[in-house]
Amino acid sequence: MVRILVTNDDGILAPGILPLAQAMTEHGDVTVIAPDTEYSGAGAAIGAIWEQTPHVTRHRLEGIAEAWAVNGPPALAVMYARLGAFGEPFDLVVSGINPGANVGRSVYHSGTVGACLSGRNGGWSGIAVSQASAGWGVEGQAWEEMVKLQQWETAATVASAFVRGYLEHPPTEVVIANINVPNVALDDIEGWSITEVGQLPPRSMSNAALVARDGEPDEFDVDVTWGEPVDLPDHTDGGTIERGRVSVTYLTRLEAEHRTDLTSAERSLDRLLT
Repeated sequence: MVRILVTNDDGILAPGILPLAQAMTEHGDVTVIAPDTEYSGAGAAIGAIWEQTPHVTRHRLEGIAEAWAVNGPPALAVMYARLGAFGEPFDLVVSGINPGANVGRSVYHSGTVGACLSGRNGGWSGIAVSQASAGWGVEGQAWEEMVKLQQWETAATVASAFVRGYLEHPPTEVVIANINVPNVALDDIEGWSITEVGQLPPRSMSNAALVARDGEPDEFDVDVTWGEPVDLPDHTDGGTIERGRVSVTYLTRLEAEHRTDLTSAERSLDRLLT
């Protein structure tokens, strides 16, 4: 039986994780191992685990045989699994469903993607699943209102189809697939594309300013301004989502880059060290 680890960065009680975990039960033995609270934007961070006591709590999720909450970010949950805390090795990490697309620059900061990066360190492939959402924090829409509008089953069905094919003919090397799904009914999706990571998200933070607190001279809030929506290129992850299509991006591991334009800095090290 294939072992599938399902996690997220929104916390084990977030509404997006259960539809994904239930969809994965069609394909293997599912264990949910997710943060005990919100860790959005954590990337592949594991936290200062040497300064805290690692702790897990058993949860009961409908239709899921085993579920655990970890007192740390999703990458840490996956790392514990890699080290054997939850039994035999897993065959696949599936992370999500994240409310809000993880495209463009947001890929670097995504805890949803970061969980898969942590799995890759142990030789496990990962599939990150996110779903577009409209306007939260920009048009005044509250987080709770936005989440209620998410059509989770669409993203879960898309993820299930991808995993089904993946398991039928697994790749020869470890892979991370970053899947972004429009927030529409399945029949309204316009297709899908293999995409590149774009340079920009559909709408980004454009400016940050410090605002002093009354009566607290050393305390400041940060006022963040959002830019206007951007029409992104068709071949990018964000541009594909804007056009109502599913985006699939295969992410590489971090690799060293050969440079020829830093000879001055290198000579400075030569003078110091040789």
